[in-house]
Amino acid sequence: MPGVMIPSRVRRLSLTHFRNYRAATFETRSNMIVLVGPNGAGKTNCLEAISLLSPGRGLRRATRDDIADNTGDGSWAVSAEMQGALGLATLGTGIDAPGNEAAPSGRRCRIDREPVASAAAFGDHLRMVWLTPSMDGLFTGPASDRRRFLDRLVLAIDSEHSGRVSALERSLRSRNRLLEMRHHDDLWCEAIERKTAELAVAVAAMRAQTVTRLTAALEARGGGSSFPAASIHLDGWMENALLTEPATVVEDRYREILRASRPRDAAAGRTLEGPHLTDLEVIYAPKNMPAKEASTGEQKALLIGLVLAHARLVAEMTGIIPLLLLDEVVAHLDPDRRGALFGELAGLGAQVWMSGADPAAFANLSAGSETFRVDSGRITREPPT
Repeated sequence: MPGVMIPSRVRRLSLTHFRNYRAATFETRSNMIVLVGPNGAGKTNCLEAISLLSPGRGLRRATRDDIADNTGDGSWAVSAEMQGALGLATLGTGIDAPGNEAAPSGRRCRIDREPVASAAAFGDHLRMVWLTPSMDGLFTGPASDRRRFLDRLVLAIDSEHSGRVSALERSLRSRNRLLEMRHHDDLWCEAIERKTAELAVAVAAMRAQTVTRLTAALEARGGGSSFPAASIHLDGWMENALLTEPATVVEDRYREILRASRPRDAAAGRTLEGPHLTDLEVIYAPKNMPAKEASTGEQKALLIGLVLAHARLVAEMTGIIPLLLLDEVVAHLDPDRRGALFGELAGLGAQVWMSGADPAAFANLSAGSETFRVDSGRITREPPT
């Protein structure tokens, strides 16, 4: 376990042609940043911009072409001067205008103005955890939502995880296409299945490790928190097998399953076994019932407790205190739970970005917090109260 914890902090953020921001730059000085303003002003857009400075596709999972504002040439950019695990650094990402033959296509990522291969390199400097309103239906929605949430938890610890998940998805698609052929090449199919099994075990192993450690972190929170305890489990044979069996044994078994299930998978048009179907089961511990059966308020509190425990786990496993992005997180909390949340956030030692329409909801934040008014793509600092 790392000794010294290093916080991730954004000191200066610049947005260019990003959603409803033509050009915006502002500096922060504290650990508690609050963005207030009416709905549609651009608060979530600002948080999304920050989220793109981490591995993955950001908190909205938007395609790169959906991000540019409608007044520019199709290009967009996000840049942040920050203090992180490797000291001061400038992280940047964006795309050039479509049709610009002199510039490389695709999303570009830079660290200290030098190009890097992908956003995974940002993980050397900072870690990030977020909670958005779209996650409120996590426990009642499809398994794919919980699987994506789980992979985001893993990604905050292992910045290469999303690359492995994407590679596994591509490998599965290649196998499915090959099986569509009436007379497919068995040797080629075996080669694809060998690669698929290797990637599947790598993805499943990191999921299993993360859930095991997160379970311990949730137990360590105890029952004294205002946010209820949760019990979490993985509904996936491979992840559970890897807790007790060598990875090579599990990989060989999955390769045999893929070989034996070719006719069935060909008829179904998809692969019917593997970690791409894993589900995350969450139990509401105070009532020992599935989280999907808890009330809306209980589910919200449970989700906040999960995210807080995960943030602590990220710090313990990586030595980097993650930056937290909490979009509209206090909107449906009563005053007591809001106060409890602010207290737990202060105890993390993290830089926290929160958004909300009602400034009064943040009245009990510490005196060192900063509030910024967001209005139609403009960000201005509010005077301290």
